[in-house]
Amino acid sequence: MSLAALTAPAPPPARPVAGYVGADVPVELLTAAGLHPVRLAGSPREDAAEGRRYLGGGLDPVACSVLTRLLNGGYGPLDVLVVSRDCEASLRLFYVLRELRRVEPSIALPPVHLVDVLHLPYRTTTKYVLAKVRQFRGWLAGQGHPVTDAALGEAVSTHDRIRGLLRGLGEFRARRVLSGTEMLGVVSAVNTRPAAEVVPLLGNLRHELSGRSALPGRPVYLTGSSHDSPEVYEAVEAEGLLIVGEDHDRGDLLALGDVGAPTEQALAERYQFAGPAAARASIAARAAHTASAVREREAELLISYVRRFDDAPPWDFPAQRRAAGVSAVLVDRQSYGKIELDRLPLAVAR
Repeated sequence: MSLAALTAPAPPPARPVAGYVGADVPVELLTAAGLHPVRLAGSPREDAAEGRRYLGGGLDPVACSVLTRLLNGGYGPLDVLVVSRDCEASLRLFYVLRELRRVEPSIALPPVHLVDVLHLPYRTTTKYVLAKVRQFRGWLAGQGHPVTDAALGEAVSTHDRIRGLLRGLGEFRARRVLSGTEMLGVVSAVNTRPAAEVVPLLGNLRHELSGRSALPGRPVYLTGSSHDSPEVYEAVEAEGLLIVGEDHDRGDLLALGDVGAPTEQALAERYQFAGPAAARASIAARAAHTASAVREREAELLISYVRRFDDAPPWDFPAQRRAAGVSAVLVDRQSYGKIELDRLPLAVAR
């Protein structure tokens, strides 16, 4: 029942809500500020024309969907909004939101802040990210949500605990008792429910999964675009494949690396060196990570799923294919929330 409890609709928030975009937002600061962090997801089922009108074409449709939902109140009341520069689409989303607040006061948008985390492996980069972490903390205080050192320490401990529990679920994916669609639901819950509520539910989930039998399906590893909705996972697994791992920041990648020490410096280093996402890591780093994960989860097939206008993942694929040592297929230029199943080697899956 823990899986059902985790993935059930969340109750109304008891704290002021902080909407955020992107995995580079130090969510520990939001929790420590007494806010309820909710990572904003788009919806491929909803018309995103309003968002496209402001953001223009040629952009990852997830950003257009998120903006549309912000404009029509689809996320409910938000007290603050934080956007990370994790990709070009997120950065453009921030600029549009900032301009809308400036020139269209009739549109009810919360105060918005950009967190600019860079990922180069240099000490100068760490100093830059540390300055951005301190700037973010100061901005929260200016919005009436100060962060005390004690609260930061508690939040760091809680979110590290969550990341550890998520990493622990990898054992059950390797044993094929937790589907990719279910894992996506678990991560969605982690991204939208209060952290303190999630910890015991994840702990109980381990016990629930211990008694499960293995699921059918050919084990596959998914790389490429991130997935903020389950449609593609559901479609792939309905065809006799079982997604046992992925390297996007709404899956396994979210749980890589802890903060450890309850300091701004540790926060800066954790987000600077967070997992090798397609938009910010080198091709070599991505290929090495993918190959290691494919071996660890004993996947038999590598699928690179790439959404239209998500330009980074195809550059990684040739090196990932060489390094993985298993059959691999690139399914690129896909519509948001859809996949052309005839491009998968499904005959092998059955």
